[in-house]
Amino acid sequence: MIADGNLRNRAQGLRILRLYHFYRLSIGLALILLISSNLDEQLLDVAHIQLFRAGSWIYLILNILIAVLVQQPRHLMQLFSLALVDIIFLSALFYAAGGTPSGIGNLLVVAVAIANILLRGRIGLLIAAIAAIALIYLTFYLSLSRPEATAQYVQAGALGALCFAGALFIQGITRRLQLSESLAEQRAAVVANLEELNEQIIQRMRTGILVLDSQHRVLLANQGAKQLLGHQELTGKIIDPLSPDLVKRLHQWQHNPILRPDNLQGRADGPVLQPSFIALQRGKQQHTLVFLDDISQIAQQAQQLKLASLGRLTAGIAHEIRNPLGAISHAAQLLQESEELQGPDLRLAQIIQDHSKRMNLVIENVLQLSRRRHAEPQLLDLKYWLHRFASDFRNSAPNDRQIHLETQGGSLQTRMDPHQLTQVLTNLVQNGLRYSAQKHRTGQVWLRLFRDPDNDLPVLEITDDGPGVPPELEQHLFEPFYTTENKGTGLGLYISRELCESNQARLDYKPREEGGSCFRITFAHPRKLS
Repeated sequence: MIADGNLRNRAQGLRILRLYHFYRLSIGLALILLISSNLDEQLLDVAHIQLFRAGSWIYLILNILIAVLVQQPRHLMQLFSLALVDIIFLSALFYAAGGTPSGIGNLLVVAVAIANILLRGRIGLLIAAIAAIALIYLTFYLSLSRPEATAQYVQAGALGALCFAGALFIQGITRRLQLSESLAEQRAAVVANLEELNEQIIQRMRTGILVLDSQHRVLLANQGAKQLLGHQELTGKIIDPLSPDLVKRLHQWQHNPILRPDNLQGRADGPVLQPSFIALQRGKQQHTLVFLDDISQIAQQAQQLKLASLGRLTAGIAHEIRNPLGAISHAAQLLQESEELQGPDLRLAQIIQDHSKRMNLVIENVLQLSRRRHAEPQLLDLKYWLHRFASDFRNSAPNDRQIHLETQGGSLQTRMDPHQLTQVLTNLVQNGLRYSAQKHRTGQVWLRLFRDPDNDLPVLEITDDGPGVPPELEQHLFEPFYTTENKGTGLGLYISRELCESNQARLDYKPREEGGSCFRITFAHPRKLS
């Protein structure tokens, strides 16, 4: 038990060994008290008193030494030697005390039983055999000098049989206990693995999970909740100052659990969250389980379904719309060429022409959503590709439009569809130039390519020095059909983000403290996109 590799069995074996030491020391002290009170003269043969007394002292001193020196045996032979020495000395005391009437034989049976707890299998039965042989042989040796000892054979044989019976019984019980412990350890390991698995599942869930006590102290918070609320340290803290909106929804739910809580935003730039609450009763303590679901993805999917339906609808009626729209535009153009048309009428004709173009542009953008082709990513050297894009853009741009390019670091590569990247970048650059020209005589856009030090991914920033985006409008930037211009369709940024996400890139808006706007494209790692 001590020599195997199971730490639990080894610790248990050491406890049994210490009890074995204590038992032998107790027997030695009892024998010393017996001979000190001269009770041995009334019980033992006078011829063997001195041998018994000497053996008792030697037995006590030897057990003291063994208890001090043998505390953590490393080999099975050490335990066997310990049990063998104990059997030999008890056998000697058995002989000196006059055989079975002294009761020392019973101590031999107990010693064999304890030894079989520490020693298993055949080696434990060997100890029982040695004890049984010693009992019978010493009884025979006593009968040679003391004829009355011939009546002790039956008792000696019974003690020998008890040695074997005790050894087999103890080994059987020990084996069953070992199987029970092994089964308990296996079940404990399964439970621990399940708990670890549950912990990993909870921590990796995108749904935020919180457990609050009656004072709104956070008892448990998974990684999803920390990210959605924008606080990495939640456990043990009061949630009220960290997320007052969540506490407000909790109070609403406590007053009326039937009503669905209103949505909230965990942080300023975070997604929209749908909270839900469940009461947990743990004894006399009342806890609350909080789920935080990110509904922005659901809203985005609903928006995509709506746009897909709109695209299919538009594709079906585009022919019916374009024919009369083309006739209206052509008629307005003919009116503008008429010499008899006066100034106000020319203005009306121009309005008809402008709105016809705008309607046609809306139809084109919606049709582009419905028939957009799948991305065909290619390995791109972003530095080379951007230099070529900037050069082509400068050649076609007017003089009052300027584009600046800055690249940092070594080779920056990604996998992306070059045609879709051109469409995204052209839209962002044209937007930046248009807004920059509203504030300055010359519209300027800066392209800065670098490697993000946190995640080692290529990043491209498109910045301008225009008026920027008001904070209250930032959350609507990428919504379809949302625009602040009379001539805009509100699909440019939405399509740009969709194209980026189809290539496993991400397009975000970053406000600038010095003014203007900054759109950031975070590209995927070239090995992560298949």
